[in-house]
Amino acid sequence: MTMAAEFEEARKAFHATLLESTLTINSTGVVSNADSSNTTSKAIAKGIAELLKAETVGERIAGQTSGNQFESICAGFVRETFLRLGHLRPGTWDVHQVTGRNRLEIARYEQYAHLIALDRAAKADAELAAALGSDYTITPDIVVVRDTIEDSIINAPAVLVDDNVTTLASLRKKNGGLPLLHASISCKWTIRSDRAQNARSEALNLVRNRKGRLPHIVVVTAEPTPSRLASIALGTGDIDCVYHFALYELQATINALGMGDAADMLAVMVESKRLKDISDLPLDLAV
Repeated sequence: MTMAAEFEEARKAFHATLLESTLTINSTGVVSNADSSNTTSKAIAKGIAELLKAETVGERIAGQTSGNQFESICAGFVRETFLRLGHLRPGTWDVHQVTGRNRLEIARYEQYAHLIALDRAAKADAELAAALGSDYTITPDIVVVRDTIEDSIINAPAVLVDDNVTTLASLRKKNGGLPLLHASISCKWTIRSDRAQNARSEALNLVRNRKGRLPHIVVVTAEPTPSRLASIALGTGDIDCVYHFALYELQATINALGMGDAADMLAVMVESKRLKDISDLPLDLAV
């Protein structure tokens, strides 16, 4: 008997945890990630939930609560899977959910450390604060961070660096830099027009305000409706890719319901590599 791949087991555990807490069906048969006023959304969400074998029954929890739970469960999945890829992406890594909504969270990392000085200047100058607005503040839901590296590790195969060269490289611990932001992950339990716009705005701010290498910028969502997925997945220049919490089940449900237009829209997003499954995320982060 062939054993299941570890990432397949991790995906099942991810869904099991969601089913225990966040992905529920209420007494009228509406799944918690569905738009209760949208027939298509309810039908697709129910089909996905049935394929995932949803057995919990409960009223829909508040949006902020479900969002926080989704972030925490996604962080656990990324931590479990990505950290298994040390043979592909060696280094000292940290994956964690950002709590407390610290708007200068990313200033803890090398590419955005300068934002602390910018924030300090804005607080001291009302005119500057008005001009800057909040364009420089970004609060990821989950971050993947790489620590800097000691010379003993860099020089393990041979003396590659010394005090005469490589004195500004961000990865070298001796140069005194901060840890590097490798990925910023935005989690959207569902997608409405305002949430899609917020994700794009944060992504563009990450692009514009960095010094150095751009981190991966991705979105993970449980939105069931292809048209709403398209509002955030289609287009390039800001978000790397959107990852669906159950893409295979979404595809199967759309086909089972005979939704031809929705299936075509979904196929465009998948074939153009703008929408992938949650199980694709760890390997994409290893690039």
